[in-house]
Amino acid sequence: MFGHRFKFIFHLSLSLSLLMGSISFSHAAEMGDKATDFTLKSLGGKNLKLSEYRGQVVMLNFWASWCAPCRQEMPLLEDLYKKYKRLGFIILGVNVERDSSKASSLLKSIKVSFPILFDNENKISKLYTVTAMPTTIIIDRDGNMRYLHKGYKPGYELAYQKQIKALLRE
Repeated sequence: MFGHRFKFIFHLSLSLSLLMGSISFSHAAEMGDKATDFTLKSLGGKNLKLSEYRGQVVMLNFWASWCAPCRQEMPLLEDLYKKYKRLGFIILGVNVERDSSKASSLLKSIKVSFPILFDNENKISKLYTVTAMPTTIIIDRDGNMRYLHKGYKPGYELAYQKQIKALLRE
């Protein structure tokens, strides 16, 4: 019972914090704008900075271990990463949970080779006005946010692939 209550409170507080973030930072997530730079700690313990990937097509994928569509999408993202990384494509998986051990545990069963970052205080998800799980933003080589996807349903990966290929050709 306590677990369900905690999960509900966590979802409610995340929703409220994301809502507040969308009010304060609504302009930050407009497609076509420059992606705001940030630094987050990675699963490997290293700090990674978005601007380090300028010149590559970057997919920011905000996710959580409790999100079933996120878990469903993760292996498909790994396939895209493996297919296009040699051409200048990177995925930054941004976990939004306060307790990163849950994400780390999930990643033992769902293996990915792209960097996983931890936004434990939801500062970056607020900055990017993340209002759905998962949320995916695709950024061009010049650092401009070009595509936004909220949620995931089977088949979205085909749209991702088409958009990634188009941006890689630019």
